[in-house]
Amino acid sequence: MPTYHNAGAGYPNVSAQSRQGKVDGNQNHHTIPSNVTAAHSLIQNALQSMQSIQSIHTIPSIPSNMTVSNMLPHTVSPIMTTHMSPVPSPVILTPSAVSNPSTNTTAALSANTRHEVKLNAMPWFHGKISRETAERLLRPREDGLFLVRESTNFPGDYTLCVCYQGRVQHYRVKYKNNQLTIDDEVFFENLALLVEHYELDADGLCTQLTKSLPKQGKQDFCVDPKAFVEAGWVIQTHELELRECIGKGEFGDVLLGVYRGERVAVKMLKDNSEAAQRFLAEASLMTSLIHDNLVKLLGLVFNNQHMYLVTEYMSKGSLVDYLRSRGRLHVTKKDQINFAFDTCAGMAYLESRHVVHRDLAARNVLVAEDNSAKVSDFGLARDENFSLDGGKLPIKWTAPEALKQNKFSNKSDMWSFGILLWEIYSFGRVPYPRIPLADVVKCVEKGYKMEPPDGCPSEVYDIMKQIFEFMSVK
Repeated sequence: MPTYHNAGAGYPNVSAQSRQGKVDGNQNHHTIPSNVTAAHSLIQNALQSMQSIQSIHTIPSIPSNMTVSNMLPHTVSPIMTTHMSPVPSPVILTPSAVSNPSTNTTAALSANTRHEVKLNAMPWFHGKISRETAERLLRPREDGLFLVRESTNFPGDYTLCVCYQGRVQHYRVKYKNNQLTIDDEVFFENLALLVEHYELDADGLCTQLTKSLPKQGKQDFCVDPKAFVEAGWVIQTHELELRECIGKGEFGDVLLGVYRGERVAVKMLKDNSEAAQRFLAEASLMTSLIHDNLVKLLGLVFNNQHMYLVTEYMSKGSLVDYLRSRGRLHVTKKDQINFAFDTCAGMAYLESRHVVHRDLAARNVLVAEDNSAKVSDFGLARDENFSLDGGKLPIKWTAPEALKQNKFSNKSDMWSFGILLWEIYSFGRVPYPRIPLADVVKCVEKGYKMEPPDGCPSEVYDIMKQIFEFMSVK
């Protein structure tokens, strides 16, 4: 039974502000700018090199018009240029938010009616700051100037801080019946809706909210669950048949399902707690990224007990498990270069959308029935130049500069791709097999490079060396 290794991730997936575009599976809408980055050029060179290697191993040649530019046929995601918070914590999922979805699911799920689900910016959310810091920031004390912060006295709740008559009033925003409220009379599904309400009417506060104090630097976003209904991504509960468990993830079990007669993979969120914040953010990103070498989102299911994220089913499981279980007797050189090429094509698409995966590894690439490989697990995906505040990192797959500076970009994704190439040609071995984990970064910084796996074509190892040498340039 194939499993979905590490099927859920511990970080949110953040989409971005909208850009005009239309999903079209047959046409290319994206043109790579002439001033491509050095990292993009390296991706381009890697794709071209692997195209040549495919020919060497008697693989049907790629059409002459299949350039890096038109290898990215499904560009619907906006370019991600806004710095974002690592956890858009104010996202609140509530059953009532999706209790009355459209009954015309068939029409809603058609390719022609689906739209990208966007995140709502919350510039006024300052996260974990103290009461004293909030009062220091709220100057000059204009009536109606406000910000929202996480509550220090009531973890999990929030505090609305509002200026009025030269002072700052602090209102506790608490959960009640899975909704947010200040006065136990008016309830909201998320912080953005709460703020919007009090911007229109004071409704019991000391004053109406008239001007927000924007947070400096990275800002937070939230997702309204209703947006998935309106965008056509909701699947009715009765349309999805759940079967056996095929894996475990950050959010809960990953189940085999049947939807419209086809097998699907179902990530299950067991409750409507804080995990829903990351779960919805991942789904919102997946609505904007569509490519043949990325795992496809089919929709979401909401009910009073659970929330499900439904994706296409990859019957042969994770690439690392596939390589280890089949080994040299069954995995051919043709298979290996195809896995490498498919992954590179998917990552080139992400790079063109200015999305950084940040956890590329063979465990996060899945293999379909036809042996095509698709990048999955966008749990760490972020906008370009995103910085991480805490959290665990896959040390052996992460570029040393990214580990030291907490900054990730398409360059660090390229480093991870180099490690993934080594995984493919070593048939799933753990990288740096003879070096203790604690010593990996030191060795790499001193210029250590892994030897090519047994049987690895010299052309492929040349790509690995180019990647590691490129990332070593200061």
